[in-house]
Amino acid sequence: MKPVLDYIAALNGGDADGIAACVSEDFVNEHTSAVGHSLTGRAAYRERLPRFLGEMQGLHYEVEDLIAEGDRCAVAYTMTATWCGHPFSVRGMFRMRVRDGLIAHRVDYWDSLDFMRQTGRG
Repeated sequence: MKPVLDYIAALNGGDADGIAACVSEDFVNEHTSAVGHSLTGRAAYRERLPRFLGEMQGLHYEVEDLIAEGDRCAVAYTMTATWCGHPFSVRGMFRMRVRDGLIAHRVDYWDSLDFMRQTGRG
């Protein structure tokens, strides 16, 4: 599914404007992990991206599997980066809904305890 692959490529490129361009105006970014922060709206998401990208040095999402059906897509991934000098690797999954060629809703499932252990927070 091209919009989802474009979104992941923009994330991997660290391109805040490119990432935001992949989502709808009413984009819902839902996190299920204890340390994630959900929000609604492209503008709010774009505002938060520079901090996220700045904290996640070398951010890379490696797609393990992608399943698409109609306007829905599930992407299993391994995310790697360095956060506050601590390299980490966590597995997770995006569940996305695409509308009019843009991502309208993203639910992100990842193990925040694993992240905390690897980065010295837990």
